[in-house]
Amino acid sequence: MQGIATAAEWFIGLFQTGGATFMSLVTGIIPTLVVLMTAVNALIALIGPEKIDKLGEVAGRDGAAYYPLRYIVLPVLSVFFLTNPMAYTMGRFLPEKYKPAFYDAAVSYVHPPLGLFPHINPGEIFVWAGIAAGIETLGFGLGDLAIRYLLVGLVVIFIRGVVTEWITSIMWARKETAA
Repeated sequence: MQGIATAAEWFIGLFQTGGATFMSLVTGIIPTLVVLMTAVNALIALIGPEKIDKLGEVAGRDGAAYYPLRYIVLPVLSVFFLTNPMAYTMGRFLPEKYKPAFYDAAVSYVHPPLGLFPHINPGEIFVWAGIAAGIETLGFGLGDLAIRYLLVGLVVIFIRGVVTEWITSIMWARKETAA
């Protein structure tokens, strides 16, 4: 009988823990995201959606000359100002064929600037803090590491954006051929 009672307590405890987790989301991250989304929409309204659309239109032009705008400037601005996870919404201003590559570039840039701009991805600051603790233990400064991490991140997001765009175009061409 004791085993059944223990199992029943564990079973209801599982749902109580789930409920507590849900309430922490309702009182924690969800209001923050709602306010952030409201602020971003207000900022877009103040700047003018047509200007934001224009930036996306310019970034969405064909040709290698627009790669830096599409896969460095746009992701960096969106990650810096909108932070993780709102940064990915900036892709909505690009043509469909560039959205996967923009997302890849933006999602790849939420870690590199943490050493200089921890507001970008505060939920994962522990990654930077762990690396920083090791570097400080070795007697090195963090400034050089933070700058290098940020700069290497720019190179990586550019490469990832271009390669993902290339892969996406191949996949869509195959899909159109098969249809």
